[in-house]
Amino acid sequence: MRLNGMPFCNLNQLRLTGLRLGTALLIIVGAPLALSAQQPLTSSISSPASATESSSLVPPSDTDPSPTLAAVDLPDAPSTLLLPQTTQTTNPPPTAQTTDPDAVIKTNNPDAVSSNGNQQTKRVLGIIPNFSSVSADLKLPPQTPKQKLILAAKNSFDYSSFLVAGIQAGFAMDSDSYPEFHQGLKGYGQYYWHTLADTADENFFVSGLGPIVFHQDNRFYTLGHGSFTKRTLYAVSRVLITRTDNSNPMFNFSEVIGSGAAAGLSTLWYPKQYQTWTKVGQKWLTSDLIDGFNFWWKEWWPTANKYVFHTH
Repeated sequence: MRLNGMPFCNLNQLRLTGLRLGTALLIIVGAPLALSAQQPLTSSISSPASATESSSLVPPSDTDPSPTLAAVDLPDAPSTLLLPQTTQTTNPPPTAQTTDPDAVIKTNNPDAVSSNGNQQTKRVLGIIPNFSSVSADLKLPPQTPKQKLILAAKNSFDYSSFLVAGIQAGFAMDSDSYPEFHQGLKGYGQYYWHTLADTADENFFVSGLGPIVFHQDNRFYTLGHGSFTKRTLYAVSRVLITRTDNSNPMFNFSEVIGSGAAAGLSTLWYPKQYQTWTKVGQKWLTSDLIDGFNFWWKEWWPTANKYVFHTH
């Protein structure tokens, strides 16, 4: 009985001892593997400071290099990547503000306005075109020939041009300016299309072809400062004085010669009895007087818009 029981006990002890050794080995080998599998997740969530602290608390070993590799492969924190961008400084965009009342601001923005001047609007009372007016104290770059022709076309074929031509045609028919056109609806049609043709004719010569040939600026630069007399004289004198493409003062050949050429060309669509030098001279002078009045109200429109209509 003793001989038969001893091998059985020894065999059970060996099995128990092997089981214990296997369990211990599994714990020893599996623990580092579990730590290395969990390390990237915890490292990516923690900050660089906590990653450094954890790496210092758990020293690397020869059998488990995963903590050291995880600490080295960690990406930079978002705050570290954004730090160089927050330290950069950018200059503010240039503005058209000045405290010098005599300063002239150079700008590429035709809609800019200085702190000392009133702003020109694109339309007067929301209807009448005012595309060629420039606010006070501004200096714009030279125009290309294409830009000059586009501005002349905008002034000629704007929707308001058809409304203004209708009003002018009504006054002309009421005063019987051209008896050959007669009265009534047919007569009004004659006055209407003649008025439209005269307007487009003058605009293209004065604002388009003239400025291109003589290298002059077809825009009206508002003075915006001074007494009523000073600003009025400045405005009406723009019929005779204008600016070159280099902003130098020059005799306004575009206005004087252009309006004369337009008056001569317009005789082609009027009856022969009106194709005389007298009629051409009258229309020539009338065109220059009307343009002088246009310069005057364009000069004073920003002031009226601000103090009468309370628009800033």
